[in-house]
Amino acid sequence: MAVRAAKDAVAEIDINRVMQMIPHRRPFLMIDRVVDLVSDVSAIGVKNLSINEPFFQGHFPGRPVMPGVLIIEAMAQTAAVLVVHTLGPGSEGKLVYFMSVDSCRFRRPVFPGNTLYVHVTKLRKRGNVWKFSAQAKVDGSLVAESNFTAMILDD
Repeated sequence: MAVRAAKDAVAEIDINRVMQMIPHRRPFLMIDRVVDLVSDVSAIGVKNLSINEPFFQGHFPGRPVMPGVLIIEAMAQTAAVLVVHTLGPGSEGKLVYFMSVDSCRFRRPVFPGNTLYVHVTKLRKRGNVWKFSAQAKVDGSLVAESNFTAMILDD
C-alpha cells in the first residue's frame, strides 16, 4: 500500500484545476485548493475565508459566521475532487450528488479570516456510490464532522 500511496499522491491541486474537475463556481465554490490528495483514499480541501464571502453579509450581520451547510458543502466538494481524481479525466465535470448526511456535528463557529481545512476519507465505494468521513478544522481544532454518501452520475 505504501508504494501505491506514494505513486498516487498529489501535493496540491490549485483553484484552476479544481474548477476543471468539478462544475462548481463562485459564489458556490467552497474550496480554494486541495492538498495531500491520495487517490482512492483521502484529500484535504482548503478554504481561506474572507469577510468578502457573500454569505457573511447576512449570516449574521455584526457577527459573521460561516453557515454549517456550507461547511458540509466544502466537505462534498473536497470529496468530489477525490472521486474525479480517482476515476480519471473521463469523469471531469460530472456531477456528484449528496445521497445522505449522517452523524453531522458542529463543534465551533467558523469566522472571516479563518482557514478551513476539510479532511475527507473514503470509507467505501459500491458502483457509483461513495461513502466518506470528513472533519473540518481551523487551526487544528475540530469545527465540524460528518459521514456522508454521494453518487457520481453518468450523463
